[in-house]
Amino acid sequence: MNVGHRDGHAKRAWDIVWAWPALTIVKGEFKVQDSVIATFGTATVRGVKQAAACRFSAIPYAEPPVGARRFLPPVPRALQGNVDATRPGPVAPQLPSRLADAMGDFDAVQSEDCLHLTIWTPAPDTARRPVVIWLHGGAWQSGGGAIDWYDGSRLVSEGDVVVVNINYRLAALGWLCVPGEPANVGLLDCEAAIDWVADHITAFGGDPARITVMGQSAGGSNIASLLTRQPRFHRAIIQSGSMGRGYRTRAQADTLGLAFLKALGVTSLDEARALPVQALLDAQRDSGVMAALAQEGSGRSLFCAVLDGTVLPLAIDADLAAAPGKVDLLIGSTEDEMAAFPGLGRDADSRAYGDRIFAAPAAAWAQAARAAGRNAWRYQFAFGPSERFGACHCIELPFMFGNVDAYAGAPMLEGMTAADADRLVAQMLPAWLRFIRGDSPGWAQAPALQTFT
Repeated sequence: MNVGHRDGHAKRAWDIVWAWPALTIVKGEFKVQDSVIATFGTATVRGVKQAAACRFSAIPYAEPPVGARRFLPPVPRALQGNVDATRPGPVAPQLPSRLADAMGDFDAVQSEDCLHLTIWTPAPDTARRPVVIWLHGGAWQSGGGAIDWYDGSRLVSEGDVVVVNINYRLAALGWLCVPGEPANVGLLDCEAAIDWVADHITAFGGDPARITVMGQSAGGSNIASLLTRQPRFHRAIIQSGSMGRGYRTRAQADTLGLAFLKALGVTSLDEARALPVQALLDAQRDSGVMAALAQEGSGRSLFCAVLDGTVLPLAIDADLAAAPGKVDLLIGSTEDEMAAFPGLGRDADSRAYGDRIFAAPAAAWAQAARAAGRNAWRYQFAFGPSERFGACHCIELPFMFGNVDAYAGAPMLEGMTAADADRLVAQMLPAWLRFIRGDSPGWAQAPALQTFT
């Protein structure tokens, strides 16, 4: 349903690489592009060869979570036959981001049928390159893997790696919790996508034994949650993750969930499955839902991970304490995190608040990883060209992806010179690539702190 804008084994080398020209329409004109093919099991996936990388778009990793599957855990999808991955797919249904005043906004088709991933690779061959999987942020309510902000082609071209971006369900569709029903299905989406990559990435030139999962904000917090389960990755990059602050108890989540059902005018998820997706989005702004959130008094996002006793334990402290010991870690935050959020700024109280939520947990995780015998590096991003936003939440994203042009007009970058952008990309993108490839990013391990200014 569109709501508007905003299994097998890899074949051998001679089975998986071939191409033919494809026609696409660019600004009303036909343009010939070379197609590339990846084959696994009985599926043949056709992508597009771009200047810097081959791109495979909107590959389904689970069955469409629509109709009777709405609000339920993802069901793995076994691809068969010809799969057209030449065109970008939709993102999950969502309202505009609350950080749009800082970041700007993006335009993308939205659909409940969004459980897709996008792969960039130098070639779908047998090279067994390092793989990085991106989990986007957005307070579990906005964002998507299939947007230009997170285009992986520059990482691919400069690092000879494979980049995978995933969509996962957002807001009520992925994180609503009501008594007696499954919770955390958005987190299970992330896990299902990682499983898909581990099982099939050899067909796209990647190495399932060298997977890094990288996430920012809610995406970084999702990594922390996944590490309390049975992760199929051994390296993680966590950028501005709250690292445990975002969890709700089951009782808190059920209370908020019942308020959400009331706003919808229904009494069960079964009834909610029959509603148009726009009704679910509108309910996020309902006064009763806002009152229930305020009464909780936690300062948390409207949606987040829940300690449900099934996907995540009822008491998670011990599992979180053990989580950093499962991965080599690159972790950090920005200097003025809270300046991106409405009602907060760059004053001493806002900065202390941001340090408490983001910087202090990052330092603790790095220390715990080192104590467990893992490698861990810390960073802080302190470049802030605008007086209003400074080095706010999300500001490092254009530079570690090397996609500064995709953020044209972003208020948080106002005042930045081209020289600033080039310098920061030259510092950050190679450092992230070194870590993804299994090496040091280029500075001493924690407790040392690398600052980007």
